[in-house]
Amino acid sequence: MSLATRVLVALLAGLAIGVGVSLAESAALDRAVQWGEPVGALWVNAIRMTVVPLVVSLLVTGVASGSPTMAGRVGGTALVWFIALVAGASLLTAVAAPPLLGFVEFDAGAFASLREAAAPAEVELPPFRDWVVGLIPSNPVQAAADGAMLPLIVFSGVLALAITKLDAQYRDVLVGFFDAVSRAMLVIVEWILLVAPVGVFFLVLPLAANTGIDLVRAMGWFLVVACGLIVVALVPLYPITATFGGVSVRAFARACAPAQAVAFSTRSSLASLPAMLEAADRDLKLPSTISGITLPLAVALLKFSSPIARGTGTFFIARLYGVDLGVVEIATITGAIAALSFYSPGIPSGGLFILTPIYIALGLPVEGVGLLIALDLIPDMFISTANVTADMSVAVILGKRERGRGRGREGLLDQ
Repeated sequence: MSLATRVLVALLAGLAIGVGVSLAESAALDRAVQWGEPVGALWVNAIRMTVVPLVVSLLVTGVASGSPTMAGRVGGTALVWFIALVAGASLLTAVAAPPLLGFVEFDAGAFASLREAAAPAEVELPPFRDWVVGLIPSNPVQAAADGAMLPLIVFSGVLALAITKLDAQYRDVLVGFFDAVSRAMLVIVEWILLVAPVGVFFLVLPLAANTGIDLVRAMGWFLVVACGLIVVALVPLYPITATFGGVSVRAFARACAPAQAVAFSTRSSLASLPAMLEAADRDLKLPSTISGITLPLAVALLKFSSPIARGTGTFFIARLYGVDLGVVEIATITGAIAALSFYSPGIPSGGLFILTPIYIALGLPVEGVGLLIALDLIPDMFISTANVTADMSVAVILGKRERGRGRGREGLLDQ
């Protein structure tokens, strides 16, 4: 049985047993649930302990080890398309997800205990001047200890830029060090995911025991909204590719189908890369300079639909725990998730671990990340499929552009 299946079974078991405890109204069963509650809390703490070293090491490695191709014509144009597609998906999420999630009404009393447990303390926001000054941390170690992620990210970015200016012997040492740290953190994340069924079970059990059937209904609607919005964002990729890439919708759909099937079944864009490269060469006849650069770059950086699922999940958790989000908070969450999507680790549900700093910064319960991991099997299938389609779309668009440049050069030579 795969890990994803075991996590799903644990989620369903926790929900079923929790709802049963809720309906039984037994003091003894309630006490038993309370005894198991710390196990879920320990699992959430394990997630939180990886956040700072993982984010810092990924950021430093990504910036400091950039290849010259990234700054070249193809890489630069690809990055523009990556940003445009992610921005469009994020805008869709910010506009559509909150009102759609509002269609299912929660019983105010059912989630009272969640709201009391997760209610953030009132904090007076610092003046804007102080906020700007605080972006440069006087003590990066203290910023890491306090969970001040934005100043820490600023420091990490500056450090990475400085590393690029060092001699090769020193640059390679530092890049190798941070790469090793990120790999070690990902190993720890794999360990955390191995015990995810246990953590998810004990995380969901007390929630279901306190809220009953309302939690099951809320989770089901979240899945409908998240997957539905991914499909809504996926469909326009076909006419966009036809318009800017010069390939018919039918031809593009036929070329993408094998890679989409691999992505949907494996939940991995990386596993779909061989199928994408084969389709680019055999079916779409793209120049090797395009497919060989754009597709690996897209697999590494372009998480087109991740902001949709992660943003919708964050809005769902906020509503579940009774955290009111205004326009500013929604815009902040959407922008942060869009930016962090480019640094998501390439592991199942890896993007959810990157959400933790956002939750901490905005006073959202980190326990919500555990719930989203438990629910991530179905959305992740849709995420991977949409991401692969976006990867192929950008490659086709750049392929047409490169062929146009080639014809232009030939015309000048003929003259």
